[in-house]
Amino acid sequence: MSEGRAPERRLAFFGGKGGVGKTTLAAAFATLLAGRGEKTLLVSTDPAHSTGDILGAKLSGEPQQVEEKLWAVEIDAARDAEEYVEKIKADARESVSTEVLPTVEQHLELAKNSPGTEESALFDRFVDLISLCPAEYDRVVFDTAPTGHTLRLLTLPALLTAWAEGVVRQREKVAGMERMMRNLAGSDAPDGDPILERLRERRHKFHHARHRLLEDTAFYLVLIPERLPIEETARALKTLAANGVLVETLLVNRVFPDAVEGDFMRSRLEQQREYLEEIEERFGEKPVIKIEQEARDITDRAQLASIVRQLDEAGLA
Repeated sequence: MSEGRAPERRLAFFGGKGGVGKTTLAAAFATLLAGRGEKTLLVSTDPAHSTGDILGAKLSGEPQQVEEKLWAVEIDAARDAEEYVEKIKADARESVSTEVLPTVEQHLELAKNSPGTEESALFDRFVDLISLCPAEYDRVVFDTAPTGHTLRLLTLPALLTAWAEGVVRQREKVAGMERMMRNLAGSDAPDGDPILERLRERRHKFHHARHRLLEDTAFYLVLIPERLPIEETARALKTLAANGVLVETLLVNRVFPDAVEGDFMRSRLEQQREYLEEIEERFGEKPVIKIEQEARDITDRAQLASIVRQLDEAGLA
């Protein structure tokens, strides 16, 4: 994979341990890009869905404009899973015998609420949104779920591409046998196979998604100067590197400013310095940007401006 820099990569993912400030930094980065004149889509895949709160907008499952050059969308995995299962049911009605169909539909209904179904639906939505760039948007910024879920999502294309190839080959064999039997029986039934068509479509989508993740994606890992986020970042870096995903920069959030008072705060600051030194030592091959802790929680767009300014001054692009 080419070691391109972020300006060459139109997809940006913000990931990290839960609670480290991914949503704030993703929203700030998307706002920064929009402010520079790039038509930007901010996508929240985090079930917490706090993106709308920060932007001061009521978001839905479809992109909506929140300011000039900036659109945002919050994916509802449960709703998408329901639509996903309904599509499979529609395919089954066209290709499965009436005797078997009730059993198939019963199994699909049970699968609707399973975590695996939601993850598959989320991945399909994720691929569809990627395809909007660069046709409709110059950049797409993903605010992702906590690290483990995000890593599964990003490694799915490689696994599913191989899986889809095998399933398509098996279905092609079955379809060929079905055509032969129809010919022998003198049937003039149409040759169309909606299941095979859907499998081929999904194979193409998986292949395209894998290409975009390898060649057009920059991953920004967010952490805070504490022990558990540091260890999770180390594991995430190994997994992402093993799957060929470029980690562009580490963003160390909530860094206390040096001017603090009191024994407690001085002790916290000293521990923070130790962790910051460890981050530089362990992850020194990656650029590291420190984001200063604000006096109050970031809860609206006015407060977000301070984070946007820090990212801009750091040269994030």
